[in-house]
Amino acid sequence: MRLNPGPVQQSDSPIGTAYALLDRRAGRRPLLNLAQAAPQYPPAPAVVEHVAAVARDPHGADYGEISGLPHLREAVATDLNQAYDARITAANVLVTAGCNQAFCLAVSALAQAGDEVILALPYYFNHDMWLRMTGITATYLEPGPGFVPSACDAEALITARTRAIVLVTPGNPSGVTLSPATLAAFAEVAERHDIALVLDETYRTFRGTGEPAHRLFDGPRWERTVVSLHSFSKDLAIPGYRVGAVVASAGLNRQIAKLADCVAICAPRIGQEAAWAGLTRAGRWRDERAAEVAARRQRFETVMARRPGGFELLSSGGFFGWVRHPFPGRPTGDVARELVETYDTLIIPGTAFLPDDRAMLRVSFANVTPGELDDVADRLGLAGVTP
Repeated sequence: MRLNPGPVQQSDSPIGTAYALLDRRAGRRPLLNLAQAAPQYPPAPAVVEHVAAVARDPHGADYGEISGLPHLREAVATDLNQAYDARITAANVLVTAGCNQAFCLAVSALAQAGDEVILALPYYFNHDMWLRMTGITATYLEPGPGFVPSACDAEALITARTRAIVLVTPGNPSGVTLSPATLAAFAEVAERHDIALVLDETYRTFRGTGEPAHRLFDGPRWERTVVSLHSFSKDLAIPGYRVGAVVASAGLNRQIAKLADCVAICAPRIGQEAAWAGLTRAGRWRDERAAEVAARRQRFETVMARRPGGFELLSSGGFFGWVRHPFPGRPTGDVARELVETYDTLIIPGTAFLPDDRAMLRVSFANVTPGELDDVADRLGLAGVTP
């Protein structure tokens, strides 16, 4: 049979490729997994108890509404209104099977093959993969100082075919959290050109502050421009339940629902119930987990301040550190392979998040213990060169 060249020409998942290297590791030390961002701790007890009750319910496995369970949509709107001091309604919320699906469906409702979407570098690899596979042209926006993109630079890239600007905040892989002022500037550019500003806010709970991430939901015209994507995988430690959400205008969500109906009909009911329980019954638990991640980030920054082996931390936040390795003449994939094979350390090469090789690595520190964070410095020191 003949295959669609879109997926055939796209490389395999960087996560799967990285994990395939584990069969080749030396095994002289315990595995130090700095690749995966999914929480290793279990969900809150209130979530587990509610999921068990739903599983026992005779209707716990029924289909749900295409746009999501009404009580979850209300809970998402309430949670976001409290976090952003906003006026979002349930009509603005469409529940998806994870944030990746939220992105794919939202972009598919905004753009078609031949259109253009601006991606700020470094991008989240699944965003770039989806655009490539669907024939949408990714236009890359180079970051400024501190890996903060410029709205003015983005405006210079807009053409008649541009349909959206995509930002991830806190960044994956950079960890950089964009300021409300920066996001407001991007929203102004998007509105001026009648295109969408798509914000992937998967790690919003892990910004290290209780202040609103932005004020884009304040004005009456936000629905003309803003498309905000959310995940409950990290926030509630339920990655396997696959629950995310699109927050957008009711008009856009109607079009996304058509796509969702063809792809999955609805997000898994059991996952939606888990998310509802987490949003309504696990507030203190969420705050405690966010504080733990913040503490690990601080320790990671302290460890990396010594530039072990010449590895340099350029930015951090959320779950990630964006690290430059000290071998600019070597392919970064080879560096990542050696870290696994010789030093039992699994890290995603930065080439997964960039259109070229810039000697970068993404380090996920959120799931490692303080002792393991110290071990990061020891292993990088052995693997690296003298600064």
